[in-house]
Amino acid sequence: MRPSARQCSAVIVFACSLTLLASACGGKDQTAASGVADDPGAKIELTIATFNEFGYSDLYREYEAAHPNIKITERKAATVDEHIKNLDANLAAGSGLADIEAMEVSWIYNYLAKADKFVDLRKYGADDLKSRWLDWKVAGATTGDGRIIGYGTDIGPEAICYRKDLFAKAGLPTDRVAVAKLFPDWASYFSYGRRFKKAVPNSAWYDSAVLTWEAMRNQLIQAYYSNQDRYLGDENPLLKKTWDQIVQGTEQGLSAKLPAWSDAWTKAFRTDAFATMACPGWLLGVIQDNAGSFGKGKWDVADVFPGGGGNWGGSYLTVPTQSENPEEAAKLAAWLTAPEQQIKVFKKVGSFPSTVDAYDAPQVKSQVNAYFNNAPVGQIFINRAQNVILKQHKGPRDGEINQVFTLALARVDEGKQSPDAAWKEALRESDQAANIRKGG
Repeated sequence: MRPSARQCSAVIVFACSLTLLASACGGKDQTAASGVADDPGAKIELTIATFNEFGYSDLYREYEAAHPNIKITERKAATVDEHIKNLDANLAAGSGLADIEAMEVSWIYNYLAKADKFVDLRKYGADDLKSRWLDWKVAGATTGDGRIIGYGTDIGPEAICYRKDLFAKAGLPTDRVAVAKLFPDWASYFSYGRRFKKAVPNSAWYDSAVLTWEAMRNQLIQAYYSNQDRYLGDENPLLKKTWDQIVQGTEQGLSAKLPAWSDAWTKAFRTDAFATMACPGWLLGVIQDNAGSFGKGKWDVADVFPGGGGNWGGSYLTVPTQSENPEEAAKLAAWLTAPEQQIKVFKKVGSFPSTVDAYDAPQVKSQVNAYFNNAPVGQIFINRAQNVILKQHKGPRDGEINQVFTLALARVDEGKQSPDAAWKEALRESDQAANIRKGG
C-alpha cells in the first residue's frame, strides 16, 4: 500500500497519489451477527476497513473460496483522514469498528497507547509468526510490554533516485554503483548538492525541503519523543541540527521549493527542475507517471540512502476487541500478510513486502525497471529494507507533531517565514499538539 492520502498535501510529507472511493463505517447488523452465533452453518461476515489501495480484492475471493464459511466485506475510506475519523469515533463509541482495521505506519503509534482496545495477536499465534517480518516492522506494532497489535503489510524502504543526464552535466558520476558511493551520510549529500548547484545553476538538487526533512527525520532514533514517550521539543539537538541542514539547503538554492503533490511538483518531472530525491520503491511509479517519455532513460536509482536506511510508507492490520469474531479476524489478517500474499500484492500494485521470505522470490529479488535504465530495483530495495534502523521510536502524537514541523518548513521553503520564526512557531504548536504546557 502506498502512503496515505493524508500524506498527499503540499505540506504533509508522507505521500501518495491515490484517492479512492469511500464507504460508510458503522456497526454490524446485530440480527445477522446473532444468526451466525445461533446457526453453526451460517456464514461469518468479516469486515475489513482500509484506505487507498491495498490490492486485496482478489485475495478476499481466494480466501473465501478456501473458507466457505467466511464472507469478507471491505470498507474503503477515501482518505486516511476519513479512516482515522471513523476509527476514533467508533473507538470512543465502543462499537462500529470493523473486524480488521488497517493502520498506516505513521499513525499506529497513536494507538499503541490504546492497545487494550485491540486484540493482542499473541493470543492467536503472533509470537510464532514474528520471524516472518523484518524486526523493525514487528517493533512498529509492539507495545512496551510486548503486546503485538498489528501484522505488517508493506513497507517503503528508501534509496536515492537521480537524473543521470543532469549528473553528467555537473561532472558527477552517472553509473548507479558509483553514485551509491557518493552519499554515505547527509553531509556528503548536501556537499555534492552545492557542487551540483555551482555547475548547473538553473536546476535544484532536490524537489522540496519538506520531503527531504521527512527522509532525514525518519532516521532519528528519537525525533519528537524520548523512549519513555516524553515530548522533547527543543531539548533534542539532533532535531534542530536536521532542521538547520534543511533550511541551509533552501538558502543555498538546493531545494526546488516545490510543494509535494502540487501541480507544480508533478509538472516539474517533465523539466530539469531538480536532480535527486529521496525515493521509496513506490515512488518509482510516481516519477514514471509524471515524467512520462521525457524522463525515460534519464532517471535512475542508486542502492544508497544517506546515513544508512530509511522507510517511508506501509501499514498494519489490527483486530479491535470490538470484533465479534476475533479469532477468525486474526486468521484472515495473518493470511493476508503472509509472504505468499505479499508477493501477489507486490505483483499487482507494487507494494513492497515486509516479510523476509518474500525477498527470496524471483518476482521480487529479480525485478528490474526498464524506465530506470533497467535498474535491479528488487534487489536494491531489499538491501535498503535491511538497512532500516530498528530502534527508532515514535510517540503517541508523532504524526500530528510532524505535520506542524512540515508546515513550518514549507513556509520557509516558499519564502513566507524566516527559519528562526518558523522554528519557534513549530515548537509552540507542537507543544500544544503533544498536550504539553511548559511551566504549567
